[in-house]
Amino acid sequence: MLHFQYSSIIRAPVEVVWAFHERPDILQVLTPPWQPVRVLRREGGLEVGAISAFQLFLGPLPIEWVARHTEYDRGRLFVDEQIKGPMDSWVHRHQFIPEGSTTRLTDSIDYAIPGGWLAEFLLGWWVDSRLREMFRYRHEVTQRECES
Repeated sequence: MLHFQYSSIIRAPVEVVWAFHERPDILQVLTPPWQPVRVLRREGGLEVGAISAFQLFLGPLPIEWVARHTEYDRGRLFVDEQIKGPMDSWVHRHQFIPEGSTTRLTDSIDYAIPGGWLAEFLLGWWVDSRLREMFRYRHEVTQRECES
């Protein structure tokens, strides 16, 4: 099992940052334009049971990725887990922690790459670099939208 984490300070109260994540178009807003990903559907908001579905393109192959929200604590956190997709497992925890008048936004992901420890050893660095690039973009967009 591999672990990834990205955290930043958003100069806005938790209520503002949380409300931004509740937007109906949030998946489109936070998807980096260079990523070969298309949002297929979103059912529900952030609550337990909500579904998000994407189509990834790994080379010429389209792969469907579906995640279900499994934990929810309004204004504090939500968790989504892959129920269909390219990883052996994927659990993404979104945390919103008040720090005075600002918010610490932390994305933590525990995941397993198909192929076991050898695949994780060979590909883990690559997946980590892609995640770091994606979450840097997501946090920059969140800062821009919530701090203005």
